[in-house]
Amino acid sequence: MKIIETIKNIWKIEDLRTKLGITLLFILIYRFGSFIVLPGIDPSYLASLKQQTSGGLLSLLDMFSGGAFSNASIFALGIMPYISASIVVQLLGIAVPYFQKMQKEGESGRRKINQITRYLTVAILLFQGPSYLVNLKVQIGQAMSGIPDALNSFWGFTLPSIIILCAGSMFVMWLGERITDKGIGNGISMLIMIGIIARLPQAITQEFIVKLGENGAGGPIMFLIELVVFVVVIAFAVLLVQGTRKIPVQQAKRVIGNKQYGGVRQYLPLKVNAAGVMPIIFAQAIMMVPVLFTLGNQNPGGFIRALINVEGFWHNFILALFIIAFTYFYTAITFNHNQIADEMKRNNSFIPGVKPGKQTSEYIDMIMSRIVLPGSIFLAIIAIMPAFARIFGITTGFSQFFGGTSLLILVGVVLDTLQQIESHLLMRHYDGLLKSGSRIKGRSGSIAAY
Repeated sequence: MKIIETIKNIWKIEDLRTKLGITLLFILIYRFGSFIVLPGIDPSYLASLKQQTSGGLLSLLDMFSGGAFSNASIFALGIMPYISASIVVQLLGIAVPYFQKMQKEGESGRRKINQITRYLTVAILLFQGPSYLVNLKVQIGQAMSGIPDALNSFWGFTLPSIIILCAGSMFVMWLGERITDKGIGNGISMLIMIGIIARLPQAITQEFIVKLGENGAGGPIMFLIELVVFVVVIAFAVLLVQGTRKIPVQQAKRVIGNKQYGGVRQYLPLKVNAAGVMPIIFAQAIMMVPVLFTLGNQNPGGFIRALINVEGFWHNFILALFIIAFTYFYTAITFNHNQIADEMKRNNSFIPGVKPGKQTSEYIDMIMSRIVLPGSIFLAIIAIMPAFARIFGITTGFSQFFGGTSLLILVGVVLDTLQQIESHLLMRHYDGLLKSGSRIKGRSGSIAAY
């Protein structure tokens, strides 16, 4: 079988085998840490916290952390503070000249930006850590009919826990960077994907039990129908990630002596979704900001309650608008049409009917602007699909995989990782993961572009 042969080929490549081993080791460390509970917390009193994170935006936050949030783990705050800091820094790169200058300084500028992002991550953690502990005390107090005195001690519990939570998130960030440098795939993306996958078996099992209880003998049939729909949604997500619009590019003819060179027609592929999953990540990070103000508050205000209600109209409407806006924003900062036009000019190539140089750049920019709109709308529809899944009676846990951030991250990261593995195989003259002529296309706009 081809899959067995491919695995053997992967094992033959020492460098690839080492990278996969390192990636697996770091993933195991991450999963192990998500079950290490904060000192002073009795895991038996976390039932109320687990119930709180079973739905709404907190369930997404718990999913991104691989269950560490509901486990009151040392990794409870996960990687989201780092992503939030990265969003802020990228926005500053658009509006603040100082950051624009650093972006043009090459590798040295990138190192400075990364350092600023880390400092900002620590600042966000110092704010989120106390908020998380306030909510944790409230949830434990509900389970125990009162908060234990040990948890009310600032020096004995609160301060050490804040330090541990901050250190845990920074360690997760370090693990992600090491996977990117030493392992295979995109480290930050990989850790988020592993956290999502960890919830999938439980969500499928729970959905089957619920359908069996509601429909009796017809439960398995309903469950199979949902699985078929789930597979169809995954197929659409793959099409969105890999979809391209091709522009014909003609190479100019050159005659040297009696021989003619060039004249070959090729195609310039423009991705329909050049921003990848980043617009959804950006939008979800912003939509999670109100959650910080509701931690420990059992009755938030009407506006805040509407924003954090993932099944409500306003939450999904605002989320969709953010996604469309961020798709344009992220495409603008990652897609350099001027550079593409310059490369074509240097390679003696042109788009038929369009003059090389400035007009080619403007033409590519125009085509990209046209295909971004439908791509962003499709991305927004997939992002809010979990709300429609809940309307049709699918449980909260399983509905989160019917689109939304989780599905696109799964699809995007898997394709990226497979593309890197295939590149190693092809570089050493082995067959790729797919048959020739059907190579895997990765996505741009990866999470760990940070």
